[in-house]
Amino acid sequence: MTVSINKAINAQEVAVKEKHARTCILGTHHEKGAQTFWSVVNRLPLSGNAVLCWKFCHVFHKLLRDGHSNVLKDSVRYKNELSDMSRMWGHLNEGYGQLCSIYLKLLRTKMEFHTKNPRFPGNLQMSDRQLDEAGENDVNNFFQLTVEMFDYLECELNLFQTVFSSLDMSRSVSVTAAGQCRLAPLIQVILDCSHLYDYTVKLLFKLHSCLPADTLQGHRDRFLEQFRKLKDLFYRSSNLQYFKRLIQIPQLPENPPNFLRASALSEHISPVVVIPAEASSPDSEPITDLVEMDAASQSLFDNKFDDIFGSSFSCDPFNFNSQNGMSKDDKDRLIEQLYGEITALKEELENFKAESARGTVQLRGRASELEAELAEQQHLKQQAQDESEFLRAELEELKKQREDTEKAQRSLTEIERRAQANEQRYSKLKEKYSELVQNHADLLRKNAEVTKQITGARQAQGDVEREKKELEDSFQRVSEQAQRKSQEQAEVLETLKRELATSRQELQVLQGTLESSTQAGAEQSTRIASLEQERDRLSQAAEQHRDEMAALRAELQQLRDTLSHEQESSRTELEMLQTQLRDKESTEQALQQLLAKEQLSLVQGTIHEAKRMVQDAVARMEDPAHISCTGSADCLLSQTLAASECAERLRDAHSKYLLDGTAMNSLLPCLAPFAHLVSNTLLQGSATSHVAPVEPADRLLELCKQCGCEAVSYLSALQDPETVASADCSLVTACLSQISAIGEELRPRGLDIKQEELGDLVDKEMAATATAIETASARIEEMLSKARAGDTGVELEVNERILGSCTGLMQAIHVLVLASKDLQREIVESGRGAASPKEFYAKNSRWTEGLISASKAVGWGATVMVDAADLVVQGKGTFEELMVCSREIAASTAQLVAASKVKADKDSANLCKLQQASRGVNQATASVVASTKAGKSQVEEKDSMDFSNMTLTQIKRQEMDSQVRVLELENQLQKERQKLGELRKKHYELAGVAEGWEEDDSENS
Repeated sequence: MTVSINKAINAQEVAVKEKHARTCILGTHHEKGAQTFWSVVNRLPLSGNAVLCWKFCHVFHKLLRDGHSNVLKDSVRYKNELSDMSRMWGHLNEGYGQLCSIYLKLLRTKMEFHTKNPRFPGNLQMSDRQLDEAGENDVNNFFQLTVEMFDYLECELNLFQTVFSSLDMSRSVSVTAAGQCRLAPLIQVILDCSHLYDYTVKLLFKLHSCLPADTLQGHRDRFLEQFRKLKDLFYRSSNLQYFKRLIQIPQLPENPPNFLRASALSEHISPVVVIPAEASSPDSEPITDLVEMDAASQSLFDNKFDDIFGSSFSCDPFNFNSQNGMSKDDKDRLIEQLYGEITALKEELENFKAESARGTVQLRGRASELEAELAEQQHLKQQAQDESEFLRAELEELKKQREDTEKAQRSLTEIERRAQANEQRYSKLKEKYSELVQNHADLLRKNAEVTKQITGARQAQGDVEREKKELEDSFQRVSEQAQRKSQEQAEVLETLKRELATSRQELQVLQGTLESSTQAGAEQSTRIASLEQERDRLSQAAEQHRDEMAALRAELQQLRDTLSHEQESSRTELEMLQTQLRDKESTEQALQQLLAKEQLSLVQGTIHEAKRMVQDAVARMEDPAHISCTGSADCLLSQTLAASECAERLRDAHSKYLLDGTAMNSLLPCLAPFAHLVSNTLLQGSATSHVAPVEPADRLLELCKQCGCEAVSYLSALQDPETVASADCSLVTACLSQISAIGEELRPRGLDIKQEELGDLVDKEMAATATAIETASARIEEMLSKARAGDTGVELEVNERILGSCTGLMQAIHVLVLASKDLQREIVESGRGAASPKEFYAKNSRWTEGLISASKAVGWGATVMVDAADLVVQGKGTFEELMVCSREIAASTAQLVAASKVKADKDSANLCKLQQASRGVNQATASVVASTKAGKSQVEEKDSMDFSNMTLTQIKRQEMDSQVRVLELENQLQKERQKLGELRKKHYELAGVAEGWEEDDSENS
């Protein structure tokens, strides 16, 4: 096996021979692991020869796929070495450097995938049942498994594309040894990709059956991108001559699967990669069928024996004296050589048998998968047929119902449809006609106003059209009302007809009764006569209604004629209005031209002011008064981001202006914000450079100056009509990007804490903060008790007021910490999903570090403020120190609130509680400051000076001493301010060292 490994992994730029790779695979099965492989590979100079590393990746990929299952376990310990080698080769952009880097990343991803999902074998061949078992029927597991498969397939496609981009496709590179060396590993990649694509499709259909479509939008977008890449790569690979005789590459469907339609799963066909048995590699030797191997080996041995010793010797193999003068030593040596060849052939035969058995098992597994898929397809087909039959039956029933409905509608519409339809219709038409005349008069008055107002021409036309539409709507409503009245009359007539039919039936009943009962004949005759009179009266009423209908029809026709005449007159007047409107439009065009000239002058003036603003910012960077200004990297990044976005908007507006010279409305609003944001970015960059290390500060300052010059040049090009078309904002954007990159370098890198300890540290710091606040509250209560016992008068009043306000501040901070913990717990529960809280904290390490820093600041501030209050009560401290401490702890709680609000939902109830608690802390802080100032004023009033007994000379002396003291205090104030500035600068530098800036500086030097 060692010899085969050395032969397979060598520095020659040729493809790995299949027989050597097969021997390595069989060796892992023989020793049930990869110890020998790694012992040989560790002695190879993989970091010094790219071709050697490339062939190592190819052989290792084969071992992970087809080797023993313990190959993965024996190789996990070398995962970090593979990562280091990948980063090392990534710095080499030519030759096999990038190829080796990407291939090593792929192998690391494959090892991590199989480590996380041990149910998946190295060759990724699984049945649908095994795939379901791998997810344990949990939608969260299927969701995570799909993401991991996407990442795995992405690495495969990256290697695919990188190999193709490194080859010259204009020549037949697949027939050269160098080209085959690069293309040979893609066979393993194609095998992996076919399975990953198949499993991804099945998992996505399963997820769409359990989760909403909006939740899986990102999965669908990522799948579509990988589908297009994989389809293109499969198509390009199938056209290469090298792959045509080694592997049969499947073709993906023309369109991707539609995951929103569950039945589309039945249309999915799993891609199957076929490797012909007769040629698994271009340099492999022809292999005889395993069934005939024993006979072939014996025949080969006999032929060699006859060729060497003669045919007569084969008849009498032990007659050594009849040989052609050969010595006994030569014969023994030849026999040993032949026995060695027999042993080698037997070993090769065993290898072939093992490979054949493995291939048989794989084919049987594939056959079982295909049988399961066939059964599933048949089941889906039966379901589709049943559903089709059910829908066909429903369709027939709906057709029958529609025919019955149409018959009923025809019968209803034919029954007295036009009889007595317009009884009150014409009266309503008369009223609407008067309204129409009034509206027409309003139109004429509006037309007169149009002739007087130029700017209102188009509005008048809109009013005319709107009034016309209202008239048409009114006429339509009148028609509908008339139709409803006619329907009501038809219903009345129908009621009369029913009464008449009822009367006739009663008459028939009475006639029958008359025939059967002669005793009541007189009464029945009287009743029949009255009924006949009623019938005659109803007939007369019906005739009268018919006459009224005829009169109403004539009146309706007259109204229609009148309405058409009025419409014609309105149309004539409308044409006159349109003529006047065209005149107004010509005048408006002239005004628009004048307006365009004014807009152009306004744009040029705005550009001039923008240039002046940027130039002023560049000049202020050199101003000595600006040297004392400092800024943070985060603020610089926010300003740079805003300036970059504004530059993009200005570029789009510039493009629109070039396409349409009148589109100044889009260009004008972007100029002032552009100049303002660029100026702010330059000043913020200069301020940030004052507190940054020397080398980044110099680079940042130089980039700010360059950005200002490029911005001025770009604005000058926009201002000049001759160069406005060639103005380019890309240089300004590039400078802003470089400034942003330096800002990213200057940002703090976070706490030096292990990821798995972040969650515990957050809980510890929050608990420590709560404990510190409780301890501080207890100490304040103790100090208040001592003050009441030992102080009197003004001192007792001042101390009680100060300690009471401090107690209120501690209570408010305690409430805020509890609200922060509740909000933090809600954020973790809503954002971690299936992960643990520690994993959530580790994933969001920057946010977690902010919480830790804020909690520490709150606890420290509470302790310092209690100490300051104790000194003030004892008379050893100053009121100013207590005010500074209270403001510092308020700032620390504000930092805690800001850190808690970053990931909170804006509609969260706990967030509202936290904001209320924050306002309570601010009010308590203001109370502490106010009580401290009031106490200070009382003490100063108590210690007021008395000058009544001093002489003029003494007062003059005291005045001079006071002036001297004032000058000394002013000098001390100036020095303390300078000291404060230096302390802040040093604090910033120390914080940068703690966050890893020192390491960056050493690397840069």
